[in-house]
Amino acid sequence: MVKGVSRQVIVVQSPDPKLFDQAIFILKDDAVGEGITDEKLLQEARKAIRGPERQGKQRRLYLCGPVWAAGGALATGMVWLLTWLF
Repeated sequence: MVKGVSRQVIVVQSPDPKLFDQAIFILKDDAVGEGITDEKLLQEARKAIRGPERQGKQRRLYLCGPVWAAGGALATGMVWLLTWLF
């Protein structure tokens, strides 16, 4: 334990308390001195809790499987047709 050091923290309550009660963010020493408001700090903390936005990537992953399956079925059908003809 370090004595004589004080840190500023932000405590954010969990929107879904099934797993976590709260999240605690420890601020950098110079974070508050740069003119950042309390509301901006809370917004950044909530943004960190939500995680990165991946809406576009999820959509592409759902389409990738059926496209590869259709391509594989087409290739198998073409090989079967060529072996049957020759």
